[in-house]
Amino acid sequence: MTVPQNVPQNAPSIELGIKSDPIEYRYSFRWLFSLMQGLGVGNLQLGSFFEIYHLEDGWFLDLRELAASFGVRIRSVFTAHRELGGFFTGDSQMEKVARSSYERLIKVASLLGADFVGSNPGAVYRDRMADKARGLECYIGHMKELSSLAKTLGLKALTIEPMSCSAEPPSTPAEIRALMTELSDFHVSQASSTVPYYLCGDISHGFADREQRTLHGNYELFEVCIPWMCEFHIKNTDASFGSTFGFSALDRSRGIVEIPRLLGLARAQADKWPLPAVVGYLEIGGPKLGRDWSDFRLERQLSESIVHIQEALQ
Repeated sequence: MTVPQNVPQNAPSIELGIKSDPIEYRYSFRWLFSLMQGLGVGNLQLGSFFEIYHLEDGWFLDLRELAASFGVRIRSVFTAHRELGGFFTGDSQMEKVARSSYERLIKVASLLGADFVGSNPGAVYRDRMADKARGLECYIGHMKELSSLAKTLGLKALTIEPMSCSAEPPSTPAEIRALMTELSDFHVSQASSTVPYYLCGDISHGFADREQRTLHGNYELFEVCIPWMCEFHIKNTDASFGSTFGFSALDRSRGIVEIPRLLGLARAQADKWPLPAVVGYLEIGGPKLGRDWSDFRLERQLSESIVHIQEALQ
């Protein structure tokens, strides 16, 4: 579903998708694709799961075919567990695993026919905050090298998710601009052999300090990201960004994310988006995992949130 006709002509086409995280160890992909078909949602962001780095190539080709049979395209692959954070640890073995895993995730995205693949950069240990600059430098170095692999395998870009705390850069306007400027300048200098770097934004991400005072609100950070944003996560959150949830009537009464305001912001910044079409993926964790009284609630949670977003898009 795209933006209506009465918006600026240069406004990006905003399509709706779902990130697959909440079905992990709960429902099959066939179940999810069938639900998406019924809801009229054709875009999936495949969230990582523990086996994704080890499955044979054929498994992903089969998943791609299954998705297509329900009218679903896997357009993006993105981490779900912060598992590529080894670049920030200062541990050479952790760094090596993060690099090899990222390479495999790029290959997985290529097998699935996705446009984008990415993660959050990682987290510096709270008891070693002085290592933050070194960790970020390590991450940037690997991202510059990984871009060539992504180019070779036919992807359109590598994506990065800004986060919500000082230990997980980039999380402030200055950090976002600095990181994306450096990586974008690198791509321009090596345009024939690398892919661009874009952001996977998140409308629920804001920055609050130890006293839970908001230093940078979620709408502020989302707007800062727009010049580099090719996709984004849609979910609700509370005033201190402490928990996330969806858009049922009850969730909307306790959350701070308003879909009409989000869409208004996106359209008001129409001339700043890097691409003519972007996808917003509903990203919620779902109900408590592994309980007979909770797992069945996932369908309703996804459906209610999707319908609310679709109504705002019309």
